[in-house]
Amino acid sequence: MKLADFDFDLPENLIATRPARPRSSARLLVAEGDTIRDAHVFDLPDILRPGDRLVLNDTRVIPARLTGQRHRDSAQGQVSAKIEVTLLEPRADGGWTALLKPLRKVEPGEEIVFSPDLSARLEARQDGQGVLRFNLTGDDFDAALAQAGAMPLPPYIAAKRPADAQDKNDYQTVWAARSGAVAAPTASLHFDEPLLHALQARGVDFTFVTLHVGAGTFLPVKVDDVTTHKMHSEWGQVSPEAASEIAATKSAGGRVIPVGTTALRLIETAARDTGAIRAWEGDTDIFIYPGFTFRVTDALMTNFHLPKSTLMMLVSALMGQDRISRIYDHAIREEYRFFSYGDASLLFPHPQA
Repeated sequence: MKLADFDFDLPENLIATRPARPRSSARLLVAEGDTIRDAHVFDLPDILRPGDRLVLNDTRVIPARLTGQRHRDSAQGQVSAKIEVTLLEPRADGGWTALLKPLRKVEPGEEIVFSPDLSARLEARQDGQGVLRFNLTGDDFDAALAQAGAMPLPPYIAAKRPADAQDKNDYQTVWAARSGAVAAPTASLHFDEPLLHALQARGVDFTFVTLHVGAGTFLPVKVDDVTTHKMHSEWGQVSPEAASEIAATKSAGGRVIPVGTTALRLIETAARDTGAIRAWEGDTDIFIYPGFTFRVTDALMTNFHLPKSTLMMLVSALMGQDRISRIYDHAIREEYRFFSYGDASLLFPHPQA
C-alpha cells in the first residue's frame, strides 16, 4: 500500500480560509454506498433517523500560538529577540512541550515574556522542541493565555493569512468544554445551536467524548509504504456514560455516527481490545488505513482531507479506495471547499435501507 495511492490534485482555490456563515450553511456531500448526492449541513435532520447517535468531540482548542521576547544582558546592554511559540501538549510535570522559532536563540533557563501577565522559562531542548515552564497555572494560566495567545490555525491557512480575533470563535465548536487541543475537530465546526435543536427534535441523540487533537494531526506521512507509518499519540477519554449510550444505540439498531475523524479514532480505540465499545482513557496512536475492521462506526461525518494524509487513509478504509476517489473527484468537480474551514461529507459505507 503506497503513499501515492492516496494522492490527488486539488486546485488551490478550493482551500477554504474562512468558514461558511452561518456554520450550518456549509455544503454536505452525502455518499451512501456508490451513490453521491449534494446537500447542506442544515439538511442533516432530514437525512438522519430517529435513534441515530452522533458522537461529538468536546475538546476545547487553546490559543496555542504565542509571540514573545527573550531578553539577555550583554556587554552592549540588554539584547532582545522575538520568539514565536506554538504549544504542543501539556506534560505530567506541569510543563509544556512547544515549538520555538528560532529555538537556537533561547538557552535553557532563559525567560520569554509574552505579556505583562504571562511568561515562560525554557527548561530543556528535546528533539527540536522546547520544554517550557509558565509563571502561571490553572485558571490564571488559562485567562492569561486567552489574552496573549492566538488560535493555532493549520499550516495551509496560516500560510495565507494570520489568525485574528474572529478565529477564536470560528475555530471552536459551540459545545467545546475541555481545554487541551491545539487543533479543532473541524467537522464539528459546522454545527450551530439551531441545527442541534433541529436534530434533537428529529430524535437524533448525542454523546460527548474527548480527544485532545495534537499538532501531529498535520504531520506529513514520510514513508512510501504507509503501513510502516508511526502515528502521533493523543489523549482521549470515553466515559462510562458515553460507552453505555453508544452500546445502547447499537443494541437498539440505531446508527453510531462520529462527527470527525478524532471521535471515530477514539471510539474505535475504545473497542479495539474487546470488539465492543467500553469506557476508556489514555493515549491513542491508532492508525486506520484500508483493511481496518470498524467495530463501532456505522457512518462518518468529516471534512475533505489533505492528499497523502493519514485522514485520507482513514476515509479510504471506511469507504474503499475506489469509492473515495470517486467522492473526491465529485467534490472537486462541484467545487466543494476543502480542509479545516471547508465543507463536509457524510459517508455511509453501505447503502441505507
